[in-house]
Formats: sequence, C-alpha cells, structure tokens
Amino acid sequence: MADALIDRNPEILGGTPVFAGTRVPVRILMEHLEAGDRLDEFLDDYPTVLRRQAVALLERATAMLVSATDEATRPHRKVCTQNYVKPCMAMRDEVL
Repeated sequence: MADALIDRNPEILGGTPVFAGTRVPVRILMEHLEAGDRLDEFLDDYPTVLRRQAVALLERATAMLVSATDEATRPHRKVCTQNYVKPCMAMRDEVL
C-alpha cells in the first residue's frame, strides 16, 4: 500500500511503513518524540525525510486520534429505515 506520505512495500524493510521515497520507518519519528527529541533532531538524524512529510504525518496522527476520541464519546445511534422509524425513535429517546 502506498500514499503520498507513507509507503508499505514488501521490498522495503519487509513492508514496514516508511516515509514515502525513503527507507525511514514512520515509527522512528514517534520513538524520537517519545524520547523527548525535537522534530529538528529527528530531521537532522534522517535527512531523507522532509519537514513537510514529518509534519503531515503528525497532523494525520492527530486527526486520527481526535476522530477516534470523538467517535468513542458519541452515543450509539442505530440507522433508522422507514420500516423501523418507531423503534428507532424510541431508541433515540433512550439514548438522549
């Protein structure tokens, strides 16, 4: 699987997700940040990764976390079809 940001190719590090156009695993950025390193330190250590790639990855990860958190805190809603409007309305009243 490949996108503009991440490559997953069995020929590159056995399919480990890497920054597109590099052989740098994306997990390395997270490990650097977990260790307290600044983004500039990571970029100095891995010059094949562009700043815009690293920032885009962090933005994507943030969006995914926020989305997952929002989804987890929403009340469960069942999709209502015409045949189930009354039961769904009753379920809605229970949830709300």
